[in-house]
Amino acid sequence: MAEPGPGPSGGGGGGEEQQRPGPGDKDEAAPAPKKRRLAAGERYVPPPRKLSTGVSFGAAHFAETSYYFEGGLRKVRPYYFDFRTYCKGRWVGRSLLDVFSTEFRAQPLAYYRAAARAGRLRLNEEPVRDLDIVLKNNDFLRNTVHRHEPPVTAQPIQILVEDDEVVVVDKPSSLPVHPCGRFRHNTVIFILGKEHDLKELHTIHRLDRMTSGVLMFAKTAEVSKRIDEQVRERQLEKEYVCRVVGEFPEHEVVCEEPILVVSYKVGVCRVDPKGKFCKTIFQRLSYNGKTSVVKCLPRTGRMHQIRVHLQYLGHPIVNDPIYNMEAWGPDRGKGGKIDKTDEELLKALVKEHCSKQSLDILGISEEDLNSNAENKDCGNSSDHTQSVPADPINENSCPAEDTKDPERDAKDPERNDTAACPLTSDSNLETLEKTKELGSCENQDGQMGEKSSEEKDPLCVECKITRQDPSPKELVMYLHALRYKGAEFEYCSKMPEWAMEDWEE
Repeated sequence: MAEPGPGPSGGGGGGEEQQRPGPGDKDEAAPAPKKRRLAAGERYVPPPRKLSTGVSFGAAHFAETSYYFEGGLRKVRPYYFDFRTYCKGRWVGRSLLDVFSTEFRAQPLAYYRAAARAGRLRLNEEPVRDLDIVLKNNDFLRNTVHRHEPPVTAQPIQILVEDDEVVVVDKPSSLPVHPCGRFRHNTVIFILGKEHDLKELHTIHRLDRMTSGVLMFAKTAEVSKRIDEQVRERQLEKEYVCRVVGEFPEHEVVCEEPILVVSYKVGVCRVDPKGKFCKTIFQRLSYNGKTSVVKCLPRTGRMHQIRVHLQYLGHPIVNDPIYNMEAWGPDRGKGGKIDKTDEELLKALVKEHCSKQSLDILGISEEDLNSNAENKDCGNSSDHTQSVPADPINENSCPAEDTKDPERDAKDPERNDTAACPLTSDSNLETLEKTKELGSCENQDGQMGEKSSEEKDPLCVECKITRQDPSPKELVMYLHALRYKGAEFEYCSKMPEWAMEDWEE
């Protein structure tokens, strides 16, 4: 669950992950500051630590947990994880209780009280005994949670090219590129590190979680910088292929409609005059009487650009879980006709997916909806200033817009069905606390194979929820990055099966 703004997480989402020093990481030495004399009753706050920058994911991170495979899905064994953050400016002078009650509403206050009693909440590395403690500038918070990740397809990542400079893979649909939201180990970066021993990779571009295809990483910062320059100078060519509804025109179609972000949290855009300039060139490759295979050449890189332009043209991607939904109205957004406010549109999309028990496909959970009241982002036409850090330490504030690629990864919390035993009171949590000693909260890794039955956590709401897994078919969207070409390289993947001329669903 992605909380509003980085901060401590109450149950597997939200919050900012401060990098843990890896094998080669060292804290920068800094002169010890002089301690001023504290007034009576005043609380001392240590100065912030300076952490070295660079690629942070290494062997220690990859060893946090392990995978198992079930029903065509890759799953992650639940594991204990620390979300860490410095006190945000808007929290200064407020109590922890107030911050949790207003900004981290995915869990009831009873959860945070129980977590404090269990020693899982720490302030400046000291256990929090009283949630009424008032936060000060430079306070360092740590929240230990029992983390669950959504399943992804069991389809393996195919390595297309590996040399001294780059790694190029064919990414399966449903996999985020790097840690974001609820995803950490079920990401391309972690799978390549854990299963292919490919570490310290630099992300050159990204693909939407549900988009498959060619994905390129640099092995060194120098190579990444060189290719970045080509990106800025628009020397890169990207070619996608998709399968859309209906008979697409035979002639070349150019769409230059501006795109506006409706919601960064949910990941929804639409055509709007107030949006950013976009240009996509489309060419039909085949038509089977029901659907068309279309080549897509994006000339700009906006969020969901290809998908939004196809919807506007009246030919949405066949199984697009956002832009081919009834929530857009009888014309499904063709020609920009929606007849709903942005807030009404979001509610209609969520309602439609709730009825199908497929919020995970949309990319949100019911917990997101609970926290939305404090963090409305409908109709935001301003630039999204959040940037991708060179060191991916923040998993839960993924930039919703990627200027390097039109199909970027969105936040994807897993499905949240009704809990069989919702933890809504102190008494319930206290009962659970007595059922099991917390111990040291260390990971309990098992062998690859069937899921262990010894992974229940007394405070974890997720452990009390029975979820319906998506089918492997639900985790595929018919949009594929077929080719990526630069001044000195060109990488291609095979045409996906669903894009073959004689393919029938």
